[in-house]
Amino acid sequence: MSTQTLPAPGAADGTRRRRRAPRAWLGTLPLLVFAGLCFGLPVGALLYGAVTHQEPGRATSLTGENITTTLHGAYLNSLTGSVELSALTAFVGTVLGMLIAQAVVTSRGGALRESVLTASGVLANFGGIPLAFAFVATLGISGVVTQLVHLDTLGWNLYSFTGLSVIYLYFLVPLMVLISVPALDGLRPQWREAAQNAGATDGQFWRHVGLPVLAPTLLGGFVLLFGSAFAAYATAAALVGGSVPLVTLKIADALSGNVQVGQENVALALSLDMIVIAGLVMAVYLPLQRRSTRWLH
Repeated sequence: MSTQTLPAPGAADGTRRRRRAPRAWLGTLPLLVFAGLCFGLPVGALLYGAVTHQEPGRATSLTGENITTTLHGAYLNSLTGSVELSALTAFVGTVLGMLIAQAVVTSRGGALRESVLTASGVLANFGGIPLAFAFVATLGISGVVTQLVHLDTLGWNLYSFTGLSVIYLYFLVPLMVLISVPALDGLRPQWREAAQNAGATDGQFWRHVGLPVLAPTLLGGFVLLFGSAFAAYATAAALVGGSVPLVTLKIADALSGNVQVGQENVALALSLDMIVIAGLVMAVYLPLQRRSTRWLH
């Protein structure tokens, strides 16, 4: 009588998993190819141009002069100006967006919530030249509100750092509302009831429970708003030109040769600086987002 040895269940499952693994990689291959072509090649070309220099009639040589140039003079001022503008608008946008989101979440009107979220989704993606034109017609030198309220007598100037900050808040605040509403919805009512049963006031609840839980969302929203303001270009280009030093405007001037010819590699080095700053921003944002998801779900 012959006996047949059957494979162990664990071994069979392991074999099936090994067979499925190559198929899973094949499924992601189109995405990897797309990412490589659309992101990898441009970043590689940018990095190559940022660290090379070529004079007419000579071979291309590696150099760190381009990056060094971006850290001095007007280029450094543009980087500093962009960081200052982005940090200020991100902070104000985070505070205002969270307050508006809290008012929406605590309101009993479903129509108000839907209206605010719909408007926020539209306004968060409204920018560029149309946004600049809308503010010029409203708050410019001859704008309707400027002439009606006589803002010019109060020293208001739309084509300045302050004016550009107001315009950036127009799309940053709605973006923060969209980020904050799901996080505020995640605050469980049982936490507030437990705090009230323990004798805690609303202020104590927010200080010891609400804000610590929402801290990752607040910081993550600030970082995301900072990145959005830091990368904005069209609105500032149409409104202030070169009167406000911004790195995106300086890159455009270097590429077009408006100030000095032959600065294309410096523009690429400035772009590399922006990528480094954006990478630092994302390195802060992603861990905060994961922590927020762990607390609120």
